[in-house]
Amino acid sequence: MRITIEGASEEFERKLLDLLAEHRDELAVSVETVWDVDRAMLFLNTLNVSARLFVRLVVESDGHLEAAVLREVFPRGLRGPAVALANALKRGVKHGWWPEGTEAPVTVVYGGGPQDGWRQASAYEMSGEVLAVFRAALAHCGLAPRPAWGEEDAPSAFAVHPSWAADADVPRALADEPPTTPNFPDGAAR
Repeated sequence: MRITIEGASEEFERKLLDLLAEHRDELAVSVETVWDVDRAMLFLNTLNVSARLFVRLVVESDGHLEAAVLREVFPRGLRGPAVALANALKRGVKHGWWPEGTEAPVTVVYGGGPQDGWRQASAYEMSGEVLAVFRAALAHCGLAPRPAWGEEDAPSAFAVHPSWAADADVPRALADEPPTTPNFPDGAAR
């Protein structure tokens, strides 16, 4: 915790520190565990691509997305992205990026009753406050979804990059004429 008091005399500083030391056992220090945009951006940047997509899909669905929809996007299962989210939360605590006790931004909703042994996830949710923060973080990070290209909008893989001059000496992806003989250093076929 950092307390900054500007313009105070040295005597005031000494008295304040003495007062804090005297009442150390009575003071309770609370740590802010809510998500803010900076924490959310850091969280997103530490995720792998699939976990980042997972979070983005939950955000785009206004904070509630059925697990069946996610299973279509992730045919190999939801365990990978879900574990990556949990590990990113632990990693942030370990590195001091957010305090211990910070809630996971995406929570799972289980189907079935409490008497069921193993329950499959039925949905994933993000609360309203966290949703607004992560929506802003996704927009700020440039991780917002990009519109799909139409046939006329898609760039050619063989086109010269727009930042290069038209007369630039740019290697082409394909040779104009394929070689007729192999290009061995000594000229002999092997």
